[in-house]
Amino acid sequence: MAKRKHKQNNDNLMAQNKKARHDYSILETYEAGIVLTGTEIKSIRDRRINLKDGFVQIRNGEAYMVNVHISEYAQGNQFNHDPLRNRKLLLHKKEIRKLGQATQDKGVTIVPLKVYLKSGFAKVLIGVAKGKREYDKRETIKRRDEQRTIERVMKRF
Repeated sequence: MAKRKHKQNNDNLMAQNKKARHDYSILETYEAGIVLTGTEIKSIRDRRINLKDGFVQIRNGEAYMVNVHISEYAQGNQFNHDPLRNRKLLLHKKEIRKLGQATQDKGVTIVPLKVYLKSGFAKVLIGVAKGKREYDKRETIKRRDEQRTIERVMKRF
C-alpha cells in the first residue's frame, strides 16, 4: 500500500506571522518541533497563539522561541502555563549550529513564520531573516501592485 503524502492544508495552519514577510526578507526556512505542555497544545489547537513579536535565540547549543504568546487554556485551572514562557525548539545539532552562525551577521535574526499541525504534532516554520529598509518595503509593495494590475489585464484576454 502506498504512503499518502501529508500536504499542509489551511485546516492545519494555527497561526501565521504575516508581518515578518513585510519587515524581513527571508533567506532560509527550517521546520522545527516545539516542546509544549498539555494546556499549551490545547490552546494552539484553539488557535490562541500570537507570533507577532516572537523570535528565536540560540543558547548553549539549543534553540528557544522567545516572546511567542500562547493564551492560557480556558479549562486549564491550576495546571495552566505561563503565556510568554520560552519554548525549546527541536532541531538537529547541525541545523542549530548553522542558525547560530547565520545570526552572527549584523541585521540577521530568526523569526517564527507559521505554526501548524503535522501528524498531530505542533510544528513551527522558522526563517533566517534580514531586516528590510523602508525603501525596500515600498519597492515590494509597488512590485506587488504592478503584478496585480498585469494579472487583472491578462484575465480579460
